[in-house]
Amino acid sequence: MVKLMEIPDEEFIYPGTRACAGCSMALIYRIALKALGPKTIITVPASCLTVLHGMQGFCTTKVSVLHTPFATTGASASGIVASLEDKGLADDVNVVAFAGDGGTVDIGIQSLSGAVERGTNFIYACYDNEAYMNTGVQRSGSTPLGAYSTTTPNGKTGYKKNMPKILEAHGIPYVATAISSYPLDLYDKFKNAMKINGPKYIHILAPCPPGWGYNPKDSIEIGRLAVQTGFWPLYEVIEGKFVLSKDSSKYLDPKKRKPIIEYLNTQKRFKNISDEDIERHKSYIEDQWKQIQKRIENE
Repeated sequence: MVKLMEIPDEEFIYPGTRACAGCSMALIYRIALKALGPKTIITVPASCLTVLHGMQGFCTTKVSVLHTPFATTGASASGIVASLEDKGLADDVNVVAFAGDGGTVDIGIQSLSGAVERGTNFIYACYDNEAYMNTGVQRSGSTPLGAYSTTTPNGKTGYKKNMPKILEAHGIPYVATAISSYPLDLYDKFKNAMKINGPKYIHILAPCPPGWGYNPKDSIEIGRLAVQTGFWPLYEVIEGKFVLSKDSSKYLDPKKRKPIIEYLNTQKRFKNISDEDIERHKSYIEDQWKQIQKRIENE
């Protein structure tokens, strides 16, 4: 794993963005751009990230950014890659799609699936704040069980859509999970993705103070709890081989995981969660880790 002092000093996001206080997406983007470097083109659909970039005619980043309609992020990235290939520049420039969960697991899934099926050489990064935060906290396919949103006022009745597994099923060479609270792990995963030719997918949990209902100062701690409770395992799948990340490896032992209620209790969106749904969360986590254990044993 990269050491803290090895991360570049250069910043690729200018100060004074319009991101919310405590926004973990802004931290994710900052670390990712440090890994990607200046020879990068980003494409972004309608999302909180377009808010961070700013109004038309301005951009808060040092790299080139193309804003695209909600459903077309994968197609947009494919077009950028095709243009670079035509000009003989494809080997020198990182093409990265950066989208929220709404623009990935719901509205944008068709163009993403098409892009990876075609073998497009790009990185697709989903920053997952588990709802449509930019338009009023409506539920998405990534909203977790029991969470309040404006369209699930009594709590969502189903589970999160497992996008990393969906992308893995496409047979692509690289899939990873990450979170803003473990920035060195996040940095490493972007670096690892850059070394691989073909479609790469990184799904990043992104705690959201206004949408989840917590004090902005707690973004890092809540993200750590997501990992420590086993709710959000960190891993990579490289050419089909499953690799559990160092920051999650200890949680193979269920005795080392913190109770999921510690994570749920930090967020107002779970304030009315039922005892039954808490038990369902426990079962979901146990089943998830049993599957991880089997994958490790079968490697």
